[in-house]
Amino acid sequence: MSEAIRPSALVHAVTQFLTHKRTLGHRYRHEAWLLQTLRRHVEQGGCRDLDAKCFGRWLTSLKDHHPNTRHKWYQIVRHFCRYRRRSEPRCFLPPDEGVPKRQPYVRPVIVNPPEIARMLGIASKLPGTKRSPLRAPALRLAIVLLYTCGLRLGELLRLTLGDVEEGGALLRIRESKFHKSRLVPLSLGATRELQAYLRQRRRAFAAYPSAPLLCNRYGGHPHPYSHFGLQFAVNRLFNAAGVQDEQGRRPRVHDLRHSFAVQALIRWYRNGGDVQSGLPKLALYMGHVSIKSSAHYLHWVPTLQRLASHRFERRFGRLVEGGVR
Repeated sequence: MSEAIRPSALVHAVTQFLTHKRTLGHRYRHEAWLLQTLRRHVEQGGCRDLDAKCFGRWLTSLKDHHPNTRHKWYQIVRHFCRYRRRSEPRCFLPPDEGVPKRQPYVRPVIVNPPEIARMLGIASKLPGTKRSPLRAPALRLAIVLLYTCGLRLGELLRLTLGDVEEGGALLRIRESKFHKSRLVPLSLGATRELQAYLRQRRRAFAAYPSAPLLCNRYGGHPHPYSHFGLQFAVNRLFNAAGVQDEQGRRPRVHDLRHSFAVQALIRWYRNGGDVQSGLPKLALYMGHVSIKSSAHYLHWVPTLQRLASHRFERRFGRLVEGGVR
């Protein structure tokens, strides 16, 4: 890199890039987080600016992340560097051939209610810390909302106190995927869990509408959980509760959204509900444009197979037997 480049050049370039993209209508929240993380890595490594050596160390630090995540992040940084080259032709550009290879779609691990109960029991016993006085109730609420509402992790992290309505019986999800917002009614159990958390939160932190719902303490003030921080905490609960499939695979946090959709179908079959008419409602609840998007989350697990087969047998078993005869 040229010695003429100032230490603040990367900071200025990131700000300029994000401003440009948001002017075009993009939110770029995740991209902003990633680029700021990269900037801190550059500064902590003692580099004057992003270069091949510093970028290589950053890639090495991501080795524990999924290859598809590393592929996506590499492309984001490369896109930023290509934009920067318009005004700084000599700045570093990650090579195209260095992009981590993507892996095929990973079958999700569907989590069952008894496993969630074990996770909640373990979360309840976690001690609070000076940095995270609400560690136990916050993690309990995170698990409950992810599992019973099918929220995306980003949606959960962006919730504020002002998004809690009807005394804790309703959540307003703002500007989610594809810039859509929606209302999410809570079950009675989830409502009670949220109300209990809010009572503890009021004692620990000041309450104002724009304050994050799930928070820890940073600099004496309520601070939202980071995406990585909450993901790490939930993964530790998966491990502690022994949640895994028959191949020994641990669920991903996003698998709780898959589990929510599958458990909705299981409840409909057990309660004798009309599954076909319920699918549009499920799509609306999950924030999808159509049933086709929700179908990605519906998996033919053994419990569902058994319930569907029993329903078919009760309804058409005699006809099939008569046809055989």
